[in-house]
Amino acid sequence: MIDAPSPNFDERSSPISMIVLHYTGMQDAASAIERLRDPEAKVSSHYVVTEDGQVLRLVPEEKRAWHAGRSHWRGITDVNSASIGIEIVNPGHEFGYRPFPEEQIDALIPLVHGIKEQYGITRGNVVGHSDVAPARKQDPGELFPWYRLAKLRLALPRPTKNLMDPGWSDAGFLLALERFGYEVTDPLAATVAFQRRFRPELIDGTIDGECRAILLALLLPKPQGED
Repeated sequence: MIDAPSPNFDERSSPISMIVLHYTGMQDAASAIERLRDPEAKVSSHYVVTEDGQVLRLVPEEKRAWHAGRSHWRGITDVNSASIGIEIVNPGHEFGYRPFPEEQIDALIPLVHGIKEQYGITRGNVVGHSDVAPARKQDPGELFPWYRLAKLRLALPRPTKNLMDPGWSDAGFLLALERFGYEVTDPLAATVAFQRRFRPELIDGTIDGECRAILLALLLPKPQGED
């Protein structure tokens, strides 16, 4: 753990109940870290994980970092107050999105595990920036290996077993998606964010039987994607 303090934080107004994963979306790690520590930028995160697996601590966990912006998840509208923000170095969709190196995910996993255990965070509250801000954000994106976290019970798995299409209308799907946690005022953006997370091989914004079946399985008491 390398300390690289950022001045960009304030006080929390709610207890920690979430982890939000981001990609940095800048051309290199140095530029991203510089911006996250720049008082003029008014953005920050608690941690940065570099592609070679270094972990930098920018903001103490008890403070409110400025990483999520205008966001919503499961009734929480001040996501910054309720979450730990982790920036994962990757150029993102704008600068040449690429797979996340194994060393990077190997460093991320114990970080997420420790935070999740310390604050009793549920798997359903380990989310991506695109989950909490679907109309604005795409990160950490469709190449992020959520399955590696899910196998260790650090995030929800993609349901794969006994999938059944409930035959909801599009409006019914959006009601279920809102119940699951998403902001659905922009239906297309919410659907795309859901697909990016739980069906990344086809992100077309179309509500189809597979999307409905995956969402139904996620709403069941035990997600149908575990051995």
